[in-house]
Amino acid sequence: MHEVFSEFALILMISAAAGAVSIWLRQPVLIAYIVVGIIVGPALLGLVSAHSQIDLLAQVGIAVLLFVVGLKLDLQHIRHIGPVAIATGLGQLTFTIVFGFILIALMGKSWMEALYVAVALTFSSTIIIVKLLSDKREIDALHGRIAVGFLIVQDLAVVLAMMTMSAMRADTGSALPDLALSLLLRISVAAVSMYVLMKYILPKVVSMMAKSQELLLIFAIAWGTGLAAMGEMAGFSKEAGAFLAGFSLASTAYRDAINARLTGIRDFLLLFFFIDLGSKLEFSTLGDEIWPAVVLSLFVLIGNPLIVMAIMGYMGYRKRTGFLAGLTVAQISEFSIVFVAMGISLGHVGIEALGLTTLVGLVTIAASTYMILYSHPLYERLAPWLRIFERKNPHRELAANKDRPDDKHPDLIIFGLGRYGGRLALGLKDSGLSIMGVDFDPEISRHYRKKSLTVRFGDGMETDFIESLPLKGVSWVVSTLPDLISNKGLLQALQDHHYQGKVAVVAREEADSAVLKKLGVTNVLLPMSNAVDYAVHELSALIHEKDVPHDRV
Repeated sequence: MHEVFSEFALILMISAAAGAVSIWLRQPVLIAYIVVGIIVGPALLGLVSAHSQIDLLAQVGIAVLLFVVGLKLDLQHIRHIGPVAIATGLGQLTFTIVFGFILIALMGKSWMEALYVAVALTFSSTIIIVKLLSDKREIDALHGRIAVGFLIVQDLAVVLAMMTMSAMRADTGSALPDLALSLLLRISVAAVSMYVLMKYILPKVVSMMAKSQELLLIFAIAWGTGLAAMGEMAGFSKEAGAFLAGFSLASTAYRDAINARLTGIRDFLLLFFFIDLGSKLEFSTLGDEIWPAVVLSLFVLIGNPLIVMAIMGYMGYRKRTGFLAGLTVAQISEFSIVFVAMGISLGHVGIEALGLTTLVGLVTIAASTYMILYSHPLYERLAPWLRIFERKNPHRELAANKDRPDDKHPDLIIFGLGRYGGRLALGLKDSGLSIMGVDFDPEISRHYRKKSLTVRFGDGMETDFIESLPLKGVSWVVSTLPDLISNKGLLQALQDHHYQGKVAVVAREEADSAVLKKLGVTNVLLPMSNAVDYAVHELSALIHEKDVPHDRV
């Protein structure tokens, strides 16, 4: 046991160092994790011996990853996926699968391996793309909104692909009609079960669990891993079950709070998935797949953006918008590797397919990251050759920009809806301002929603939760959080999100005022001092009024 602990400690230290290098190179840490897995695996250092422990953590990591994906697919978001996102998403999926399958089959791969890898090439990394667009402050731009839309289509496709392939394992040897009927029956049962849970059971259970932040987190992980295990028993896969677990909570008011708390755990556990992946790869396996990986990487880096630009140009968008949106699919994602790894566990493909997919992932993620970061200079160089992707009258883009719902952003966001914060929010709302409140107490959140106040449930110190708020265009953020540490955490989270507006903080102690000013707070409110000043003014006015002779009144 001591040796296993030491091995884990060494792996974590190597991962931290590799992650620092990755950040310096402006690359996602995902690439660093894969490289670390290869380094500590049998291909180089051979440091991994605790295979069973790492494999268990890897499986939990995948369950949490799919749970978080499902958690982000709110029904309201799915209903509002625009036609361009659906058309672009389905068009890119179809193009990549069909031509990818043909290309891989021409390389001499079996039809099953060609199918798995072709499907894997269709998935783009939601995590990486949203992070890059957020850092560039383009998540609310037209191409950013379209990209997020077809990423949702891809996420749905991931789960359907996993459920379909896992159903093929359960019905090996069955005729195609029987397989389709079995899959349809199981999907129908799962859909009915999810509806009953989401409608009648989960809202009450989650509301009770949310009374404690720690309990809410434990419940989320238990629910995700529990349904993952049930999904496998039902003939699907752990991945599909975990996705449905997240999806079942996506419409609750506690979605953002759960997501913010799970993000760090997901990233930590995914490290072990890539360690486990690297420990199973050997240079002999990777060496045989170098040239196929080069060809498929070029296919993804060039072919996927071209099909997106073609579809968006046909639908009436400018070449610039199509180009910027197209760059977001010039990569494969962690789901691609998870999908092929699932194929190995089902006995459909061998380790060679995983090696090929991993190499394509390394190349495309690294290249597309720089392509997205430097998208505007890249567009300026390529613009003359992109005219074929634009109509003379890009009518849909003109309409999209004209109808953009900027009025949905609040004027002011108040963190903390206690006695002071809640009354402040209602007073400002009555004055005609558009107010959004944030609080991590579910009872308080429900109370103020009943008073027609827009309220988000979540922790103001969580950077990932802050990113989910509509901060763009918000002129003021007001914090009524109870202590200096909480306010420091909120200010750091706002700074990480590049918030440009003004900040007011309610301080309980006068000594905190100077500290908050140094941290960049625009205005510090002192309720006790203000209340005393008001009381002195009112009482002195009453006393002086009483002392005035009646003949002067």
